[in-house]
Amino acid sequence: MFKKKLELIFLTMVIVAIAVLSINYYNSYSFKHNPLPKPYLDRIAAKEKDVLTHMQKNFGYQVRFPLIITDKIPGRLYGLTSYENRRITIYLNKKVMQESMDYMCDSVIPHEYAHALLFYLHKNSNEKSGHSKLWQQTCQALGGKDCLQYVNQQEIIMSKLPFGVK
Repeated sequence: MFKKKLELIFLTMVIVAIAVLSINYYNSYSFKHNPLPKPYLDRIAAKEKDVLTHMQKNFGYQVRFPLIITDKIPGRLYGLTSYENRRITIYLNKKVMQESMDYMCDSVIPHEYAHALLFYLHKNSNEKSGHSKLWQQTCQALGGKDCLQYVNQQEIIMSKLPFGVK
């Protein structure tokens, strides 16, 4: 009798695990192969508006740069700012957005806007590959939560824990 109950519990756990994996696979596939959901677009637009408000307050003007969401950025790069032929463009990596939209909004958008603004003002230096003290100050002035050179993977992982470890 005990053996049958144990087998039933194990079978139930296997079925639940397969269902959870299937749902996660479907959600990931759906996110990858469809346009960005409206709530994501709304959050990005709201954060861009917030960055522009900080720009107005701290620099006395607003400069909006094209912000393109793409799945063509290689690897785990969250975003990048391009300055080609006197044109400044901000790219955000769609592939990692599903992983942490909070990090994308709180850190990556101001980070890339800081690069774009310094390109616009012709104040880039080669110091630390564009992550100079001036860049950090600009990022903070634009409302960046943590103006780091690289993505803080530990912060992303910890923010997903149910018990709110910081």
